[in-house]
Amino acid sequence: MDAKQRYTEADCTETGYACSIKGKVVVINCDALQQNCRNQLFYCLCGNGVDANPKGCAVFLVSLSNGEFSLKRRNEVLGILKPVLLPDSAKLQLSQVRPQGALNLKSHEPKYSGYSFLPDGRYAAGVWLCSKKEVMDYVEMQKPYQHRIMICDRNDFCVLEMQNQNLIYPSEKEMKAFQLEQTEAGGMQMI
Repeated sequence: MDAKQRYTEADCTETGYACSIKGKVVVINCDALQQNCRNQLFYCLCGNGVDANPKGCAVFLVSLSNGEFSLKRRNEVLGILKPVLLPDSAKLQLSQVRPQGALNLKSHEPKYSGYSFLPDGRYAAGVWLCSKKEVMDYVEMQKPYQHRIMICDRNDFCVLEMQNQNLIYPSEKEMKAFQLEQTEAGGMQMI
């Protein structure tokens, strides 16, 4: 899908302060951008302005045109972009974003790499992930926007694959058994 010249509230699933924008692709009002309107799409990381009915106004974002971090005010956010409108170039840029709270790669060894694919098979380089929690967070952040997601271990073996938000590998039955095993062992519960 090609990028639009200008996104408006009509391109959003939710607008206003009643919705949480954390972990979503958001549209920034053109008036808040110092450049042209072609760079309106950002992935929302965190800030005291991201929750529904926020107490603050700061919103930390990643640009989906160049990958740079940005700080905006909540009133500069038009709303949450409809996932079907996210252009391919922004999907590829989003695939490079590590989950919020991911461990520092300088002091932690990555155990997995995450990949997201467009329908035509294109993808960007893998993203290092250090834990099962980071894997699940990466999958959850990519799932609404990406055609296919693959997680590989350090030996480059596929350990999880999804397509069109459906789990392909492991099977649903194997995933539920794993989750039950993790819960019973007092480990992390994966949803």
